[in-house]
Amino acid sequence: MSTVQSLMSDISKLSNYHKEQLLNYLEEDLTLNSYATEVTKEVAEGRFSKGKVCPFCGHSKILKHGIFHGKNSDKQRYKCQNSECKKTFTEYTLSPAYNSKKNLKQWLLYAKCMINGYSIRKCAAIVGINIATSFFWRHKLLEALTNYIGVGSVSGVVEVDETFFPESFKGNHKNSKNFVMPRKSRKRGKEVKKRGISNEQVCVVCSQDRLGNMITELVCKGRVKHSDLQRLFENRVEDDAIFCTDSHRSYIKFAQNLGIELHQIKSGRHTDGVYHIQHISAFHSNLKGWIQRFKGVATKYLQNYLYWFKWLQMFSDDKDIVKGKNLMVQASTAITESVIKDLQTKQAKFV
Repeated sequence: MSTVQSLMSDISKLSNYHKEQLLNYLEEDLTLNSYATEVTKEVAEGRFSKGKVCPFCGHSKILKHGIFHGKNSDKQRYKCQNSECKKTFTEYTLSPAYNSKKNLKQWLLYAKCMINGYSIRKCAAIVGINIATSFFWRHKLLEALTNYIGVGSVSGVVEVDETFFPESFKGNHKNSKNFVMPRKSRKRGKEVKKRGISNEQVCVVCSQDRLGNMITELVCKGRVKHSDLQRLFENRVEDDAIFCTDSHRSYIKFAQNLGIELHQIKSGRHTDGVYHIQHISAFHSNLKGWIQRFKGVATKYLQNYLYWFKWLQMFSDDKDIVKGKNLMVQASTAITESVIKDLQTKQAKFV
């Protein structure tokens, strides 16, 4: 009996439940194999959409320089002709998978796990990598995705509101060589001692126009000021923009400085005709609910999670397996030099 016939005989003896599991596995494996080829092609197209350039120096004169035979796939190598550079590279140079010893199928499977919002431990178990590697893969992909998406811009009727997260030093330890704890550690659930808004919290300003364009940024500690709003929105708002906000007074001076029409919704009211902040309030509610699954996020990584959620909202109508492929393509298209040491010494960055 041939190997295939033997295998088919064994499959016929399985229960329907196990047959369904096997079918799901085969479908995923075949899909990942197919997507691995597509990703490499799409990354090359994205990287060189404006012509072939060196990712190290940006020089446009490059030549083919053999084939790189790696675990992920065979890749075309190039060499920069800039006399001060002369470096070789492929489509994946300075991307999350750059110099990775794991194959592209594992990266695609990890991206799919991220789409499902799995924990770092669960992602590691599914993909077959250790927990530390799972952590760094998550943030390498998110750092690259942040560069790809960018802050963005808004126009027309724009809903704006701020939300707050407790300042967190999760993951930092007193024996770390790179970190000094600025305060005593607190038990989970008791992150903030002061009532109301204080410097124990960080402010995230979110905005969304009626076309779905979004800006979601970590802005400051404590209450937002008009200068924080101006720093965030300057050169990112179209001239015809109309801002809808709550009654916070910082928006008044900000709007005056930038010459923006402002409609403030009074306390206790939800709408003022077509002007309201219901969409951005729903966005905040969904963001808070989604981020709770991670049981606390260190403030220095919060911006990555904001962009993760923003990306999920932008592509919410796509199928999960397609989202995983697109996440990998977009993260690999952006030129990002993200190394473990940089992630370990990362500091919270306010826009």
